Amino acid sequence: MSLLGAEYRDYVVNEAALTYRRSRNLAGAVIKRLADHSQRCFADQAAWQAHLDALGISALEVTPEPVKIATEAALWGTLHHYGLLADATIVSDGAGQFRIGRHALCWVQAERLVHQLEPVTQPQRKAVERQRHLIWRFYHDLKTYKKEPSRRRAAQPRARFDRIFKRRTGYVTLNRLLARLHARKNELLHVLDHPEIPLHTNGSENDIRAHVTKRKISGGTQSEPGRTARDVLLGLMKTCQKIGLSFFHYLGSRLKVQGVQSLAPLPELIAQRA
Repeated sequence: MSLLGAEYRDYVVNEAALTYRRSRNLAGAVIKRLADHSQRCFADQAAWQAHLDALGISALEVTPEPVKIATEAALWGTLHHYGLLADATIVSDGAGQFRIGRHALCWVQAERLVHQLEPVTQPQRKAVERQRHLIWRFYHDLKTYKKEPSRRRAAQPRARFDRIFKRRTGYVTLNRLLARLHARKNELLHVLDHPEIPLHTNGSENDIRAHVTKRKISGGTQSEPGRTARDVLLGLMKTCQKIGLSFFHYLGSRLKVQGVQSLAPLPELIAQRA
């Protein structure tokens, strides 16, 4: 929240927060306790935690975890309350935790589902190959559309999407998968209305690759402070790389190492590079 919420540290229970809780299947009784209470804004984490304790939510031992979901919802409510991320689109692989706000689905991950099928017969293999070919051709044309988008041109890809994902291939498993993907049409074609968003999540996946590699080598951290320190430093390192700044120079400036040139705060450096 320190990043997404900028300088705001409060927790807000509003309609956006309640909608988030419902989408995460939080128990109706818990939602009612939060919705019926007269106080809707809480100055900081301590005040919010005290509120959860007073409502008896902290003591509940049910699934999904009520404190976690309620807190995530209150933070989401804060973002809406202050109009933060109002125009942002979250592009993900479809995992439930990322399906919030305005959401788009990664095309590479969607096609991978087709690629991972294990056809047994030759007709099934041909059906999968044909479908992958159609999807990649469509993907290429979406990339072309992003360069010169228009409302008039957006109608044709929508109709073409239906033809591709409503096909009957003779391979039952593939047909079922195509039906599942067709149900996510709005998320896969979100780029037609917002051509500025990427069609895939390769960029974000590359950003966390160092984190995953270090976790595989070291087996994780031994404490919560260790995890926080690792995540913060890796995040700072990636950010410095993106703006063309030496990470060690940045650390030297922040730690006031003798002989190292002083640098502006990182948010100012990011704004300058932008």
